[in-house]
Amino acid sequence: MAITSAFAFSTAILTAIIPIAVPLLLASHLSGAGLIAALAVSTTIVDTSPFSTNGALVLSNARGVDTRRFYRQVIGYTGGIVALGPVVAWGALVLPWS
Repeated sequence: MAITSAFAFSTAILTAIIPIAVPLLLASHLSGAGLIAALAVSTTIVDTSPFSTNGALVLSNARGVDTRRFYRQVIGYTGGIVALGPVVAWGALVLPWS
């Protein structure tokens, strides 16, 4: 989900993911509020991706920095967030309440 959201509008991804999560909620003992919150965090945390609107705006408005280096830093940050963000959100928002 985070990978998809890094390239697409987070709110649109969230509205597509929540209905898909309903069968998971019905078939398990997971916290509904925690799962929806984790999904929301996972889809919006990557908005700094240079491929998303917000990330592209940040890159285009960067002043006084080496743009290639800044781009690489943003890509690295986004990769880390895509890998760790959903895991941390799941661990903090779903597991304690399940």
